[in-house]
Amino acid sequence: MGERPASHSRGRRLRPLLAIGAAAVLGAGAAIGATSANAAYYRAAGSSTPVKHLVVIFNENVSFDHYFGTYPYAANTDGTKFRAKPNTPTVNGLYSSITGNGPTGPLLTSNPNEYNPKRLSSSQAMTSDQGHSYLPEQKAVDGGKMDAFVQNTESDSCAASAYCPPGIVMDYYDGNTTTALWNYAQNYAMSDNNWDTTFGPSTPGALNVTSGATGGASALTPAWSSSPGQPAASGAIHDGSMNGDVDPYYDTCSDGSHSTAGALGVMSGTNIGDLLNAGHVTWGWFQGGFAPTSSDATGAVCGSSHRNIGGASVTDYSAHRNPFQYYASTANPDHLAPGSLAAIGRTDRASHQYDLSYFADALNGTGGAQLPAVSYLKAASYQDGHPGYSDPVDEQHFLVSEVNAIEKSRYWDSTAIVITYDDSDGWYDHQAPAIVNGSHDPAQDTAMCTSAAVALAGQNDRCGYSQRLPLVVISPYTRANSVSHNLTNTASVVKFIEDNWLNGERIPGSFDAISGSLDAHGGVLDFSRPPHDAPVILNPVTGAVMPSSRS
Repeated sequence: MGERPASHSRGRRLRPLLAIGAAAVLGAGAAIGATSANAAYYRAAGSSTPVKHLVVIFNENVSFDHYFGTYPYAANTDGTKFRAKPNTPTVNGLYSSITGNGPTGPLLTSNPNEYNPKRLSSSQAMTSDQGHSYLPEQKAVDGGKMDAFVQNTESDSCAASAYCPPGIVMDYYDGNTTTALWNYAQNYAMSDNNWDTTFGPSTPGALNVTSGATGGASALTPAWSSSPGQPAASGAIHDGSMNGDVDPYYDTCSDGSHSTAGALGVMSGTNIGDLLNAGHVTWGWFQGGFAPTSSDATGAVCGSSHRNIGGASVTDYSAHRNPFQYYASTANPDHLAPGSLAAIGRTDRASHQYDLSYFADALNGTGGAQLPAVSYLKAASYQDGHPGYSDPVDEQHFLVSEVNAIEKSRYWDSTAIVITYDDSDGWYDHQAPAIVNGSHDPAQDTAMCTSAAVALAGQNDRCGYSQRLPLVVISPYTRANSVSHNLTNTASVVKFIEDNWLNGERIPGSFDAISGSLDAHGGVLDFSRPPHDAPVILNPVTGAVMPSSRS
């Protein structure tokens, strides 16, 4: 695969209206998508561990119990068969024992919520999107009693192709549907004690996996409105913190490729991209649908789409899931392609923001491209796992295709792949969270949050932890078939990057400083043992281990 066609490579420099908005937020002279830097600027990939390349696959809207609540016990009545290896560890899940009829226990048979959890079959992969806003998630947790999900986060909306009976918010899949993730857990490592950093939906989750900080937020009117760059009110921002979903200001594909003119979010402060740039470490955010399909007088148009397994057409690019577009320092507003394939991972007009297709170029060395030290992968929306328009089956196709490509590449021996999620979608999880950072906003917080100290930068509306999220790590440097019980959260990804490449530098006001480590003793990464000698290759359709693969 060579250079992109000219229609994908052309783009305009930042327009005056966007530049005015940047100056309003960060002061005149703020750099937006800084340009230039040659290869000599980037130091050799020096890291403090054998991991020279980290790939973070960041998917959407899954609680731990929703995907792993009965791990490693699958019903095997439908879908792809899953049988656990001997001595597979159990998890802190929905069951207390296993009988001839499968997992059982009080959480499954006499749950304190209005409905008991039920297993979802592989034919029920398409479900409704549940409620997962900041305050409703707190209410569902109900002070740690974990008994108010149905009345607070269950959605009444249901598409014609979706399965969503009463009580759906309580339900879960097993390894007959989420087969690939269960097989990765069998052969590598997973956690049953990993948490959403704060309550709330996708945007806070995306910011937390790239900065650990959602404070310093504001909103501006978009450049395509009648009053560009002017302060605006947004229901996603409270007391200066981002705790809801709003599209980013520095992105001309925001507001449905400027088809509307709603308030757009801006973040001040520092993200991990800023630190990596300062440290001369290569990195990139690769997202499905990022390449524009056209442009108009107001900017790029991101119009590519795909059909999910339910037959619905879904626009590939979701602006509010790209965290780096909220910061003037790391944004690529016009979705410009890199100046050359060899520039992937380096600072040029693309400002480290790429279409997902460029990740294959980096893996394969096309046109002199190299895999950055740090890569974030974001699927096109139909494959990101978000209920309502995506699903575990479409998600599995994406996950396995990307993981197989990495495992077959020349980078496998020095790579760790982290698969995790942005938020719980409001799906039930039985484990009560520990509130490590409180919030004292009476309009947005329950007593569970207001009774805890506001420990980080004195910023409200960052209450957490929220709910448990899946965390699976695929690498030569994991213990096989292991479950870590170490406490981690979404910002632990940021902490690992800081510790591995940046000498432990921390982001002011971030959860990074109080987060658990991915490679601590008993963690999902283990550098005390010899690395795996061969990767496990899965079938991207079924999620089963390929016969010729190690198992």
